[in-house]
Amino acid sequence: MSITKLVEMINKLPADKQREVEDFIFSLVTDTVSGEKNTPLTYGSMKGLIRYMANDFDEPLEDFKEYM
Repeated sequence: MSITKLVEMINKLPADKQREVEDFIFSLVTDTVSGEKNTPLTYGSMKGLIRYMANDFDEPLEDFKEYM
């Protein structure tokens, strides 16, 4: 399969699936470059990975009202 065909296929995916493909390729490349798998996480290493969080993220869920 040519690179052009692969790019066309990726561009047809919804944005969330494109992000999954990007993350997967990134993980393959970093494992190949570093030569290490499952490197331990360090403080701040996940910075920037969460791109969206709802304003009401910390609010209680309706489904659990009876337990509160």
